[in-house]
Amino acid sequence: MKKNQTSVYYGEYLQLDKLLSAQQTESAKYGIAAHDETLFIIVHQVYELWFKQILHELSTVIDTFSHNQIQDRDLTVVVHRLKRVVAIQRLLNDQIGIIETMTPQDFLSFRDYLVPASGFQSIQFKILEISLGLKTQYRIDFDKQSFFKRLNRSDRDFLQQLETKASLFELVEKWLERMPFLSFGDFEFWKYYQAATDKMLQSDRDIIDTNPTLTEKEKQLELAELANTRASFNALFDDKIYDKLREADQVRLSRQAMLSALFIQQYSEEPIFNLAHQFITCLTEIDENLTIWRYRHAMMVQRMLGSKIGTGGSSGHEYLKRTTESNRIFKDFFNMSTFLLPKDALPELPQEVIARLGFYP
Repeated sequence: MKKNQTSVYYGEYLQLDKLLSAQQTESAKYGIAAHDETLFIIVHQVYELWFKQILHELSTVIDTFSHNQIQDRDLTVVVHRLKRVVAIQRLLNDQIGIIETMTPQDFLSFRDYLVPASGFQSIQFKILEISLGLKTQYRIDFDKQSFFKRLNRSDRDFLQQLETKASLFELVEKWLERMPFLSFGDFEFWKYYQAATDKMLQSDRDIIDTNPTLTEKEKQLELAELANTRASFNALFDDKIYDKLREADQVRLSRQAMLSALFIQQYSEEPIFNLAHQFITCLTEIDENLTIWRYRHAMMVQRMLGSKIGTGGSSGHEYLKRTTESNRIFKDFFNMSTFLLPKDALPELPQEVIARLGFYP
């Protein structure tokens, strides 16, 4: 039984008259239209449409995490919507292959008509970055100086206001800090965990010392790397050491949040942590897909322009290559693998702890 009172027509519902007439080439205003400019416009319009959908999903996730309590059913919806974001990102990454069917000379036939427009002016992409947690203080120096300069006043004011609001990263950090899974009465998980890591690292040291295939120089290099790993583990158990790492921008999550995330990952197979684990995995995949998109974009720009400057005034390929690694948001979740122990080396949780956490009915 239909619910609408008036008939719906396909083209009108999708407003195809507006959508399909929105590809007006700049080159046509100055003579013969460059054939591939239409492709260029459509690809970027599709990007913006998908950005809109990503922001639509992300806004509900941010709203959920703005509350002090998050129920499992809410987390189920969050994970579902973030998985949709991940699927869209994969499509966007594949879409780069379509624009790469355009040759450098095809692009040059209309490129200079677009100055000074550039991807810098994609407001939706900037909203996405800021909303996830990439605010001005975490950007490379060029971005810190130029992030707002190429925008009109209304867009600039809107984004500067957005930077004052809590990002998803900040909300997730607070959520992790609230997790009550670090101590249970007389049971101190991290004491057991520290003992287990000491045992693991000593085993690694023994393997290096007794490896007959290593030269003395190679052995010293591996021992130095092992010492760095041990120092990373030590930071987990010492506030002062960890704070120094945060000050040096080597980690971004608070120590409390990092410990909670690590606890979830260590026991991710337990039912109570399943949704939280999926959520952290989604954030990791979103960051990974953004990094892949930046990298493929940088390679595409180098292919099209070589070492030419971008239409927005950046150094083109070199700028994009720098942002590929610098503009990471949830990098701590990637590095968390440093601290994971094999399942058989994990401290066994006491039965009273298991019962309290509700692993079983």
